[in-house]
Amino acid sequence: MAVLKIARMGHPVLLERCRPVADPGALEIRRLVRDMFDTMEDAPGAGLAAPQVHVPLRLFVFRVQPQRSTGAAGDAVVGNTVVINPVIEPVGDERQMRWEGCLSIPGLRAAVPRFMRIRYSGVDCDGQPVAAEVTGFHAGVVQHEYDHLDGILYPMRMADFRPMGFMEEIGRAEELSARMEEIRREWASFAA
Repeated sequence: MAVLKIARMGHPVLLERCRPVADPGALEIRRLVRDMFDTMEDAPGAGLAAPQVHVPLRLFVFRVQPQRSTGAAGDAVVGNTVVINPVIEPVGDERQMRWEGCLSIPGLRAAVPRFMRIRYSGVDCDGQPVAAEVTGFHAGVVQHEYDHLDGILYPMRMADFRPMGFMEEIGRAEELSARMEEIRREWASFAA
């Protein structure tokens, strides 16, 4: 197991357009993928792109854990997956705001506009095709990781920075909002 150092926002590798992987089955690519899975799990994260570990190549790893999946068709639980030399295309024009964090921007979260449904394809380390049409969290994480391959960090997708903040503050705000709603319900029952 090797946990790699994650590049943080400000490092130039995160702003590069990555090069295609010439040989997906090469020993160094297999080692990189294995180390990226270890790093993603250690962080812990839902996905990790090669430039985030200082390697400007077109590949990323991800997973969709049960607590992240909506259970809808196209957003099922998915174990550790690698996509090498990926291509993505939106399926329709419909977008949604999606809360995202990033291992290269620790401690922050924001609502980012993403296509609701996408189709992606690529290969794994054995050269086998990897392809799916997805929605929900699955679609969001793939778009997020794919952006890294073009030197795009999620704040670059945002037009409005109001729905961005530190995870601790957002958590406190959500707790306060839930408590206020509980108080409103209690007062409404007294008024009835």
